[in-house]
Amino acid sequence: MPAVYDKKNILVTGGAGFLGSHLCERLLAEGARVICLDNLISSNLNNIEFLLKNPEFEFIKQDISLPFDPELFPELERFKIKFQGIQEIYNLACPMNPKLFEQTRMQTLFANSLGIKHVLDLALRYKAKLLHASSSSVYGPRPTDNHLLKESEIGCVDMHSPRSAYDEGKRFAETVCRTYHDVHGLDVKIARIFRTYGPRERLFSGEMIPDFILNALDGKDIEIYGDETFSTSLCYVTDVVDGLYKLMSADGDLGAVNLGSDLDQPILQIVQSILEMTGSTSRVVFQPPLTFMTPLGLPDLTKAKEKLGWMPLVRMDEGLKGIIDYTMAHKNLLMASFNPAVQAPQQTAEGGSPIAPLN
Repeated sequence: MPAVYDKKNILVTGGAGFLGSHLCERLLAEGARVICLDNLISSNLNNIEFLLKNPEFEFIKQDISLPFDPELFPELERFKIKFQGIQEIYNLACPMNPKLFEQTRMQTLFANSLGIKHVLDLALRYKAKLLHASSSSVYGPRPTDNHLLKESEIGCVDMHSPRSAYDEGKRFAETVCRTYHDVHGLDVKIARIFRTYGPRERLFSGEMIPDFILNALDGKDIEIYGDETFSTSLCYVTDVVDGLYKLMSADGDLGAVNLGSDLDQPILQIVQSILEMTGSTSRVVFQPPLTFMTPLGLPDLTKAKEKLGWMPLVRMDEGLKGIIDYTMAHKNLLMASFNPAVQAPQQTAEGGSPIAPLN
């Protein structure tokens, strides 16, 4: 029988990112002790600043593409890792900045290879459950018939495309996870996350919704990277976090599980809703598509509904209101923390990076 502790020690890699910060907040609310690893290459300390005074939370600036030992950090002594170990690991580590994608291709490669190995080795050491955040991109481009994507679909990805370090990298990371499960009996969960939006998304990175709202509030042009036909699925961040939590808590081997919205949302329609909700008179202009912002398919949510009892609950109008209210309340802070000059980290001779690609 495994030992029972009053509080779980949970490690979240990429925990200072958009999704990671919401996950850390949820885990603390559920009564866990949370160790947040991030290097801030595509994240921001502002996302977790309100958590830093919580004695059950600790932030470590760390590179997962290099080996790391949590027992060597003196700031983690109160977690008693040598005695208790780590019970759960959520791996959310990977760059997610569409406009800086070309500059972080090597870091993306490391996160999906060296990084996932180091995280899995840590899970194996402590016999921890591990949830890996994969992506809808493993399915490849949107199907021509727009059918909903089941987890059983093999998908098709061009391994030589400009974005293959992410797409093929996520597929490889799933293979590594599955191999550790088969060979070592490790309890591994895989979440295939579709596009997510909500408070704390990065500004001016090509992630659409936060930029739309900020420009609408300022009366500036709203840029859509695509044409009038561009549509996508969008799931509110708290719904996705709830799905991750339920998946980690699930018994048995479920294989990969889709988490996202199965509703196709025309981007132009979302922009028009934002204009109405903010009373803005901003113009809408169309720009050439970004390499990383391509039309992706929509998820079949049958497995999530039947096995996890999960489905997205936040309607688009509620979600947009939430992020609009957040942006209005934190606009000055968001602008002050935005740094357009962020560059990709320099590589080391060993093939690692001094700063890891955590999101």
